Amino acid sequence: MNILYDERVDGYLPAVDKDSLLQALQQRLPDLDLLHQEEDLKPYECDGLSAYRTTPMLVALPRTVEQVQGLLELCHQRRVPVVARGAGTGLSGGALPLEKGVLLVMARFNRILHIDPAARSARVQPGVRNLAISQAAAATGLYYAPDPSSQIACSIGGNVAENAGGVHCLKYGLTVHNLLRVEILTVEGEHLSLGSDALDAPGFDLLALFTGSEGMLGIITEVTVKLLPRPQVAKVLLAAFDCVEKAGLAVARIIAEGIIPAGLEMMDNLAIRAAEDFIHAGYPVDAQAILLCELDGVEADVHDDCERVRRVLLLAGATEVRLARDEAERVRFWAGRKNAFPAVGRLSPDYYCMDGTIPRRALPAVLKEIATLAGEYGLRVANVFHAGDGNMHPLILFDANQPGELDRAEALGGKILELCVKVGGSITGEHGVGREKINQMCAQFNSDELTLFHGVKAAFDPRGLLNPGKNIPTLQRCAEFGAMHVHMGQLPFPELERF
Repeated sequence: MNILYDERVDGYLPAVDKDSLLQALQQRLPDLDLLHQEEDLKPYECDGLSAYRTTPMLVALPRTVEQVQGLLELCHQRRVPVVARGAGTGLSGGALPLEKGVLLVMARFNRILHIDPAARSARVQPGVRNLAISQAAAATGLYYAPDPSSQIACSIGGNVAENAGGVHCLKYGLTVHNLLRVEILTVEGEHLSLGSDALDAPGFDLLALFTGSEGMLGIITEVTVKLLPRPQVAKVLLAAFDCVEKAGLAVARIIAEGIIPAGLEMMDNLAIRAAEDFIHAGYPVDAQAILLCELDGVEADVHDDCERVRRVLLLAGATEVRLARDEAERVRFWAGRKNAFPAVGRLSPDYYCMDGTIPRRALPAVLKEIATLAGEYGLRVANVFHAGDGNMHPLILFDANQPGELDRAEALGGKILELCVKVGGSITGEHGVGREKINQMCAQFNSDELTLFHGVKAAFDPRGLLNPGKNIPTLQRCAEFGAMHVHMGQLPFPELERF
């Protein structure tokens, strides 16, 4: 098996001479914008996970596919690592640069190339903002369904790299379910087309394999996404609960009724108060938890489903169930949820956003256990998550200026992720592994599985030059971490007390 680059041990790579590489790139690609001065590099030292920072050796800002191709070819020849970056909104350190590598920023690839209403598709460059696709398609009555909370800023290339989700992905699927084709360049600069403009493509499903690969298999140069017709009507119910466990139970009961909402989101009291302070969405600030349940489709079906969901919520213990009175109130309800992360950021100098996924049936017990763990570590946790598909986003509040608080936040985050694995879930749902969760990969996967992942990586990138040190830990790292492999689902339900 090829030895892959690990950020802690890079001795097998030849020494990279910055000046020599800069000169070679300038000679080969004279029109390529390159940043190399310290003050120019600083803005790129992290992505949305600012707890980890590294100043890159060089930053490349290409405008054409040919420039990207030339850079990859030269870096491959010289065995120089390359990390791709989109809008920099990622929350797992996936775009964390390397001191001895090139940061390839694809933000200038920001054109919508073609909207095809008949085929219900859009062909776009990777730097196009998620929300911009729906805005461009609005005149045709179509939209792009996956809607991360950062959709106003995040890029579609980053969405593909992380297999991003969003509040409406319960019904309409993640990024992987809304793609037709992706054009990529390999580490050697070779062009590949994955997927097809048709509904299926021959051969292995390399498009699904590539989606969520976090920049480790190739560089995205173009994306063709599916577009959907705008629903005839959409209505939102807001339900308040006097404890988070009841809210968690209500989620499972709604799905058990055979109802698949367009979105089913949950927030606890800390997040509710922060969002209401920030957005004034009309949330009940005394509630211990709220659920937002959106139902869409044709008028008659939505009306009937709203009544069924209302009954389920009240039977599950909701103290209040409120239907958004009009479109303006529906938008406000969602604005509070989509701005929950920045809202919580106003409560503390720093926060650490986790991302794990659990079976819906485990929601009440896991929320209870997170509260217990938070008390043990002496830190506050605000819970905001896609409750319908069990994708949790605990926000751990801390102050990095206080000695030991960052370490405690990281340790608590690790315990929460390991808890997700223990109850049959995953350490990530949509943010990716990146740098943040690489140790917890050792908890979720055994050595044979990790070896297979390394084999897939080596098939695309034998020298391990694309985004090294992320996503897949070395077996040596797992041995140092303690090889804490836990078989998923080994704990029975409902006996989830302590782990």
